[in-house]
Amino acid sequence: MSSKLPVVSGLEVIKALAKAGFYRVSQRGSHVKMRHPGGRIAIIPLHDELAPGTLRSILKQAGLSVEELTALLGQTPRKKQ
Repeated sequence: MSSKLPVVSGLEVIKALAKAGFYRVSQRGSHVKMRHPGGRIAIIPLHDELAPGTLRSILKQAGLSVEELTALLGQTPRKKQ
């Protein structure tokens, strides 16, 4: 699989992380805090389209690869318009 980042919204990432076992802990403004039973915490902004650096940071916090995220999304990455 390709390691190219998909173009996703914050809500799509939240749904994907939930499939990976993360659960919503809290929300402050437009940022959602999610925790994994293993102890990892990820902060996800509720933006329409996440910047590539922001998405990479979320993946690092969650301990996921681009390929794992794409599989959790259950889709091929959509192209930026």
